[in-house]
Amino acid sequence: MLTVHHLGKSQSERIVWLCEELEIPYELQRYARDPVTMLAPADYKALHWIGTAPVITDGGLTLAESGAIVDYIIARHGGGRLALKPDHPDFAQYLHWFHFANGTLQAQLGRNMILNRLNLPADNPMLMATKARVDRSFDLIDARVRDNNYLAGDEFTAADIMTGFSLTTMRYFLPYDFGRCPNIRAYLGRIGSRPAYRRAMEKGDPGMELLLT
Repeated sequence: MLTVHHLGKSQSERIVWLCEELEIPYELQRYARDPVTMLAPADYKALHWIGTAPVITDGGLTLAESGAIVDYIIARHGGGRLALKPDHPDFAQYLHWFHFANGTLQAQLGRNMILNRLNLPADNPMLMATKARVDRSFDLIDARVRDNNYLAGDEFTAADIMTGFSLTTMRYFLPYDFGRCPNIRAYLGRIGSRPAYRRAMEKGDPGMELLLT
């Protein structure tokens, strides 16, 4: 049985969402963050040597890293669904936005979050540069979903699942006002209307307010 080890308010929500979209059988194991430090508990960190979310187990396999897990589940359990094939006209866009999620966007958000916790002055050059890069990344997404329903094009794909966390739950750790990004707000409305997304969030983080505006 495929088991998704979900740490509350973390990138592992992507994997729960993926399984719900694919409608495949899986077991969900939930773990709560430490209420003081907001870090993962020791039993979660012990699942994989990397010590971070997400983690899955599948028979004798233990696998970490969001992108690797998404690719694995789609190929092994999903029959290739939610990934575009090389002959699809939007294949390159799918690849770009799938990898943009962690390669650029989430990495920038993580750096910005850490710098914010250092209580640096607002005019600190590194802080200003990092915030500008975050703004730029959101601007790029806003422009992309202005004329496309989803990131790869008109078709919902795993690229949207990879990006969704950074636009929603990550804002619990790094608040961001999307008032300047009307297309992202509309896009989040489309995401939030998906039954699989709603099921995943209720199963993984029951009662948590969904940051979809």
